[in-house]
Amino acid sequence: MSLTLFLFFVFIVVSIFLFKRDKVSFMLVENNKLVFKLKNTSWFQNHLKSGMFLFIVNATLFFTTCLIIYLLTYLLIPFLHLLVMILAIFGSFFLWITVNKAWQGTNANRIKMSILGSSFYILLSILFLYWLLNLEPSYPGEDLFMSSLGLMFGLMVSIVAFLSCLITTGFSFKGK
Repeated sequence: MSLTLFLFFVFIVVSIFLFKRDKVSFMLVENNKLVFKLKNTSWFQNHLKSGMFLFIVNATLFFTTCLIIYLLTYLLIPFLHLLVMILAIFGSFFLWITVNKAWQGTNANRIKMSILGSSFYILLSILFLYWLLNLEPSYPGEDLFMSSLGLMFGLMVSIVAFLSCLITTGFSFKGK
């Protein structure tokens, strides 16, 4: 499978999650233990504290995925890192839907919580953009095409993650 086909596949999956998030969210029932615990904690109903919680969850998911992918490079099993990335996407959506279902405050505070929690990916995008704009060869004549391609890919993924997190956690789902 080519990288372009994989990226197209991931784009389709994320689009389906975003457009059908109402139906996907009902797979996660209200009786989920994590939803129940978050609903019944007083600190989670504060948009600043829950936004920081979401920020930390996003950072933990990102760094855990990076660590697993880094450790898998020594196994030399092809395409295993792609499976880890797909599992990270599903894990992220699961946790974002959990946060959405556990939130009981106003819609304005929900948006504030979502922006604060999703801002991890904006900071990551700024970091990738900074690295891309300041990319210099380590020796004369070094080709920076693959480095810049990787940084552009990271920038694109972090922007999509920001929008996905913002939409999934920031807007309530219809019906029950």
